[in-house]
Amino acid sequence: MTTDHDFLAQRFEAHRGHLLAVAHRMLGSSAEAEDAVQEAWFRLSRSEAARIDNLGGWLTTVVGRVCLDLLRSRGSRAERPLDAVGTEPAAGADPEQDALLADSVGIALLVVLDTLTPAERLAFVLHDLFAVPFEEIATVVDRTPAAARQLASRARRRVRGAEPAAVDPARQRTVVDAFLAAVRDGDFDALVGVLDPDVVARSEAGVTTGALAVARGASGFAALAALARPALVDGRAGFAVLVDGRLERVLDFTVVRNRIAVIDIVKDPERLAGLDVRLI
Repeated sequence: MTTDHDFLAQRFEAHRGHLLAVAHRMLGSSAEAEDAVQEAWFRLSRSEAARIDNLGGWLTTVVGRVCLDLLRSRGSRAERPLDAVGTEPAAGADPEQDALLADSVGIALLVVLDTLTPAERLAFVLHDLFAVPFEEIATVVDRTPAAARQLASRARRRVRGAEPAAVDPARQRTVVDAFLAAVRDGDFDALVGVLDPDVVARSEAGVTTGALAVARGASGFAALAALARPALVDGRAGFAVLVDGRLERVLDFTVVRNRIAVIDIVKDPERLAGLDVRLI
């Protein structure tokens, strides 16, 4: 017989993968990420869970708060200096899992994230990588939504400012062109191969994470891929899809360690108008 506690545990487990992904990117350590997610379970088990309307959102907020506290505590104890990133594992860490994290996110990006304030890092990770609304982020950092948006904007400028050093523009173009070629050819394996294992694809319709899921979604883009033209999108390698001479959508890519880490798919006319799109 399934008890209420068992049912709650099942619901929590359905969100565990997402929560670990958030905590990994916030903390850069598999051991600390596991601890943060476990703390979220403790808090959920002690809460009035029946009154939580959006369990996924509630758990993401809790994990964000736990990670924020850990980052602030880490800073106050002067832990994990920049010159130690990727060299000495923290006590209790899983070196193999942390190496996989560094591969998937990119060592350069991890270093940049460690230069952000805890609040900036949280705002960037939650919004830019996991599409959490600023209204929810504001409750975690105890600021207004406008202030949370500013935090993410500052973090984004630092992260993107570091991309040219981490990714050669010609190589970035090669990776993005390989993505389009794989979509056009219907080569699923090649498509997965050019994607980061933890790639995030964002659009007005929602967020998809993971190479297999993103590749499956991209396979349905084959018809429009024939209309795609190489472009620079705000200075980065991307594609523009024109239908009857009209800009129908833009694909904006973030490449880390020679794999596609983030794909932004923009169709909304107002958002398209705000992008600097240059066909090449």
